[in-house]
Amino acid sequence: MMHFVNLTKRKALLVINCIILAIGNCGGPLIARLYFINGGNRIWFSSWLETAGCPIILLPIACAYMHRSRTVDPTSENKFFYMERPLFLAAVVLGIITGLDNYLYAYGLSRLPVSTASLIIASQLAFTAVFAFLLVKQKFTAYSINAVFLLSIGAGLLALHSSSDRPANEPNREYILGFVMTLAAAVFYAFIMPLVELTFKKAKQEISYALVMEIQLVMCFVATVVCTVGMLANNDFNVCFLVSSYRTGE
Repeated sequence: MMHFVNLTKRKALLVINCIILAIGNCGGPLIARLYFINGGNRIWFSSWLETAGCPIILLPIACAYMHRSRTVDPTSENKFFYMERPLFLAAVVLGIITGLDNYLYAYGLSRLPVSTASLIIASQLAFTAVFAFLLVKQKFTAYSINAVFLLSIGAGLLALHSSSDRPANEPNREYILGFVMTLAAAVFYAFIMPLVELTFKKAKQEISYALVMEIQLVMCFVATVVCTVGMLANNDFNVCFLVSSYRTGE
């Protein structure tokens, strides 16, 4: 009975996370593109927003902590964070890569329509299959090979007919650069996923839901710090402050 309850809880958490991921993947690009269409041009700021909401991950971590407090043996130590130093350092490296990937993705969205950018980003599945084979020895299947082929064809067709959906007054060089940056973002993200799986395999800790959330929190926090540094270097904070002051004055 207890095993059935735990299995049900795991499935419920998986479904909830899939729903949240679907909402973010669908709504995020639309909101970001809407920002650029309406005159926004701060790419580092847009990339910063992709992971700036990471403190909300503390909520499921806190829920997991309270659940352990009720179920774990009172004589055993119940810590709020269970991540050890090797996992923490790995999450920091993954966070730095994620921050750079955020910038590449935001740059692509500033130059491409959402439909084009989304299809290019979908090519990450092909790159993920390759990196998964190289890093975690995941074998190719007929389904993965079929996905790689179809997505490669789709990206190739977009490259050949890129002028058909180009935004008005978009220079050819900027559009091509947006295409390349979005493709690079897909490669970076495809590299991150197998790295995360490799981190789990190499970890000397039991991988639990709470530990996965802790790793995600560190990754997103570090990515946000990377984008914050980019915003400081690009004077984005000064521009945002001036715009806010101007609108307040109106």
